[in-house]
Amino acid sequence: MASKSGYASSSIIPHPLPSPVIKQYDEAYFQRWYRQGDIGGPQRLARKGALAVACAEYYLERPVRSVLDVGCGEGAWRAPLLKLRPKLRYLGFDSSEYAIARHGARRNLHYARFGDFALLRPCPPVDLLVCADVMHYLPSAELRRGLPGLAELCGGVAFLETFAAEDEFDGDRAGFQKRSAGWYRKQLIGNGFLPAGSHCWLAPALAPQAAALETVI
Repeated sequence: MASKSGYASSSIIPHPLPSPVIKQYDEAYFQRWYRQGDIGGPQRLARKGALAVACAEYYLERPVRSVLDVGCGEGAWRAPLLKLRPKLRYLGFDSSEYAIARHGARRNLHYARFGDFALLRPCPPVDLLVCADVMHYLPSAELRRGLPGLAELCGGVAFLETFAAEDEFDGDRAGFQKRSAGWYRKQLIGNGFLPAGSHCWLAPALAPQAAALETVI
C-alpha cells in the first residue's frame, strides 16, 4: 500500500531501535568484579564490616544481633560479620538468580528486587541494615519505591555505601546513575534516616537520640 507521499509505506517506517542490554549479575560478573578485580577485597570488606558494626553498637549500646543485607550479591558480608559477632542472624536478598541458586541455601540468601521492599517485610526491624554498592545502579523510580521499606526494616544503623555524580570511583560503571549527593540526602532524610558519616545512617527510630554534633547535616 502506498503512503500519501507516493512512496511505499515500508520505505518510511524507521528501523526499530535496538533493545537496551539488560545487565546480568551472573557468575562471570561476580568473577570479574569481586574476585579478579578485587573490588570487594577481604581486607577492605572487613574494615567496612567493623565500621558498620561499631557504629550500630555505639547507638544501640549492645552487640548487634541481626543483619539484613539488601542487594547482598553472593553474601560477601556474611562471613566478616559472623567473624565479629558469631551469634548474629544474617539475612540477605538479591536480584541475581545465579547468586541465590548457588549460595542461597547455605548463606540464607533469597530472591528480591530492591523495589519489592515497597511491600516485602521479611523480618522485624534489624540492628544493622546493609545496602552496599547498590543504590547508584538503581533507576530513580525503583529506589524511591523500595526506600521506605528499608527505613521500616532498620531499627539501628544502615550502612548505605553509595556513590554520587561528584565521585570518582573504581569499578563497574555500566548502568551507573549520575545523581548528586544532594539528591540522595533528600531521599534518605525524607524517609527518616539521619546521616552519621562514612555511609552510616541512623534509623528513624534512633535519629532523635543523636547529639547535634554527631550528625553531618
